Amino acid sequence: MTTAPLVRRAHDRGIAVLTLDSPHNRNALSAALIADLTDALDAAERDEAVRAVLLTHTGSTFCAGADLKADGIGKGPGLLVGLIRRIATLAKPVVAKADGHARAGGLGLLAACDIAVASDAATFAFTESRLGLAPSVISLPVLDRVDPRAAGRYFLTGERFDTAEAVRIGLVTAWDEALDGILAGLRAASPQGLAESKAVATRSLREALDSGAEELVRQSARLFTSAEAAEGMRAFVERRDPSWAL
Repeated sequence: MTTAPLVRRAHDRGIAVLTLDSPHNRNALSAALIADLTDALDAAERDEAVRAVLLTHTGSTFCAGADLKADGIGKGPGLLVGLIRRIATLAKPVVAKADGHARAGGLGLLAACDIAVASDAATFAFTESRLGLAPSVISLPVLDRVDPRAAGRYFLTGERFDTAEAVRIGLVTAWDEALDGILAGLRAASPQGLAESKAVATRSLREALDSGAEELVRQSARLFTSAEAAEGMRAFVERRDPSWAL
């Protein structure tokens, strides 16, 4: 039996439209979804008719983060680093459009994209600290985009925030009403101009990936196997407060 792809592909006047289509787990970053998305990005880079990539989603969630039910802790952090690196090194710009919720690793995916827009239906939260974890791997793209004081607040508290705040702190580039103008600008730019301009814009993120990714993957694996993380994830599944909540 052939498994349906978790990322749908379409083409719209020079834009490769990639749609996360795994609503059963809120577009969580499973190994299968990461593989499908990486394949789609590779195909977009090879296609001379593609000027840029638009990453969107089905359902009410842009991306819920890691899929622990499907993959456990295993190779998840390393696979996510590989996806972030693929987006950063792609010769073509990647634009994300969030019409729904983004949590944990989903915010890393959003931040890895060169441009991100969101609607008023979107909400955002770095939920890791409430589960006994930390935003280890995703801190690489997030800290490259977000105001440091805001990142410190939301990393530590796990508070939910809206699109207006996401734009204010730099996690999101603009409201979704700006998307048409953004895509028009990308269609008007030369392939060489886009590739070289993206290389300039992503230099600090690529350097951070080269220097810090391995350590953060190790941190993530250590935290996921801790007693506090086990309690945090049990509490989440059981819809109760963890033992440390005051």
